[in-house]
Formats: sequence, C-alpha cells, structure tokens
Amino acid sequence: MPLAVLDITQFGMPGPVALAIVALLGYVVGRIRRHAPPASEAQARREIKRAQGVAKNLEAIAQDIRKDLARHRASLDRFKVRVDQLGNEHNDEAWKQLCTEAEEIIGPTMYLATQLAHCYDQIRQQTHHLLTFSEVRTDPLTGICNRRAMDDTLGSLVAMKNRYNMGFSLAIFDIDHFKRINDEQGHLGGDKVIRSVAQLIEETARDTDVVTRYGGEEFVVIMPQTELRGACVFSERMRTRVMQQLGVTVSGGVTSAMGDGETAHAIIERADAAMYAAKQAGRNCTFLHDGTKIQRQSPMTADENAAFDNAVLAEKARHELDEVETATAG
Repeated sequence: MPLAVLDITQFGMPGPVALAIVALLGYVVGRIRRHAPPASEAQARREIKRAQGVAKNLEAIAQDIRKDLARHRASLDRFKVRVDQLGNEHNDEAWKQLCTEAEEIIGPTMYLATQLAHCYDQIRQQTHHLLTFSEVRTDPLTGICNRRAMDDTLGSLVAMKNRYNMGFSLAIFDIDHFKRINDEQGHLGGDKVIRSVAQLIEETARDTDVVTRYGGEEFVVIMPQTELRGACVFSERMRTRVMQQLGVTVSGGVTSAMGDGETAHAIIERADAAMYAAKQAGRNCTFLHDGTKIQRQSPMTADENAAFDNAVLAEKARHELDEVETATAG
C-alpha cells in the first residue's frame, strides 16, 4: 500500500500514536525528497521495497494493538457490568465477589500493559528503520546508512534482545590492501571501489538487513532475527562475490548478540576481533566469534549454497508479488 494512502486510523490505534506515526512518515518522506543523494535505479527500487517493508511492519503492529485493545475492552465491559450489579447490593458476599472480579481483571490488564510495551519497542525499532532514509543517517559517498544509523539500529536491537530475547547477528567487512588500491588508482579510484563494494553488499543483503559504512573502507551489516550460522553463510557468500565480481578481496568478522545485558559496543568488539583474526590469517576470509572463541569460517556447503539461493529467489518473488498488489491497490 502506498505510504500516501496509508490510513493508520483504520487499525484502531490510539489517536496520539497514529498521529505520531503519520507525522514521522511525513517528515521522513519530506527529507527523502529534499535531500536524498543520487541513487541508481536498482538502489532506488531496493529503498522503496525497504520502505514498504517498514510500512507493513507498522501495519502489523497496529493490528496487534487493535486486537489487544478490543480483547481488553470486552473484559472491561464485563467487569463494569458486574460492578454495577454488585453496587446495588450491600453485604459481605457482594464485597467478596467484587474483590474476585477485580482480581480477575488484573491479569488481562497486566497482559495488555506488557503487549503495549512490546508494541512500543517495535514501533521504536521501525522508527529507526525509517530514519535511515534521512540524509543525516546516509553516507554521502555510497548512499548506504552511516555510523549514526548503525548506532541507532544497534541500540534498538540490543534493547529488544535484552527485553524479549529477539536475537540478531552482525558482520564487519574490511577491504583488503586498501592503501595499495589508493596508491595505485588514486583516491578517486579508491572511492569507486568503496562504492562498488557497498553496492554489492546491498544487493546481497536481505531487505530487512541494515547495511552501513562503518568508516573508511569498513562496512557493517546488521541482520535482525538471524542466528550465527546464518550470518556466517551470508558473510562467506559476500566475500566470494566481492572477489569474483570486483577483483578485490575483503576480510570479515561475524558474531551474534549473546547474553542478557550486553552492550552494542561489546558486540562490535567481538566482530572486530574476528575480522582482525581474518586479517592475520592472510586476508580474504571470514572468522566468527561465538562468544568464547574465534575460529575460521569454513566455506559454504553445496546445501547451504542452494538454501541461500532459494531464499534469495523466494524473497525476490515475494517482492514482485508485493509490487503487483501495490500497483493493483493503487
């Protein structure tokens, strides 16, 4: 559904929440139109698909809120009827029944409070995804997210991990021998290599992943709801594609969010340590940090390659179907 015709009020959201989301969408779309850096047609399509994904997630959150509010409203209506009935009676038995009714409504009320808190965190996470479209969170050289966007996204995902145990993984890629590239091709040639690697990472990553330029010739890919093995498969595919298609190599470090209460800084440090292990091992390889040790990532098996290709094709098919549905709705 196009953002311009998205009627959030139809999902039964509280007025202030709906107005806040509408205002945010308007702000972000305005920023995109005024300040978005030039983008290729492929990148523009990807950004549109990512925005559609955020809109769908917000829609799902709104529907969940509506269902929870409707369920709680029914409980409150029953409670109100019972209170009115008992209000006409003035005896100990009526008082005991009232206490029982009050205890029974506590459970649904606490459940609703928990669900609303969860939805609030999800909305905040989607807000961070929306804000990655703003120019202050976009790297001007590559058009992908910058360090600020990465910090915001990591902060949101760490909070979700600590509160709801929603895991995620992270990979760092560093272009090998980049100083040599600059010396041989000049800084303009070095910039071209950085842009090419960024574009290839964007094409390889899923629409739900957040691809950022960490600084210089380093890139970070944040993969929500992805286990360590899945992140390793992606990273090894990424390394292979860069070598085959661009004629340069990258070293990668991969890790996942681990125990409760850990910080974004600790996660970055683990991935960084794994990446430096890859450098020391001769470059053009990926290492993983499982929280206790660092080890080399083995090449993907034939089954993993096939599973990766099938997942990419399935996601592409979903997006094409979404585009058809969007065009039909328009």
